[in-house]
Amino acid sequence: MSFGDILYVIAIFLFAYITFGIVRGYFKSKFDDEGRRIDMIDEDEEEKKD
Repeated sequence: MSFGDILYVIAIFLFAYITFGIVRGYFKSKFDDEGRRIDMIDEDEEEKKD
């Protein structure tokens, strides 16, 4: 393998790792700890829980 091929493989792994981190962060911000979507929870339901 040439030096260019090695750099290409490293770049692909870095791209996949960074993309996975971005997607994981996006979904963590959209869902609560119980797996329910934060923007779909009714406000009345939140008041009952408190």
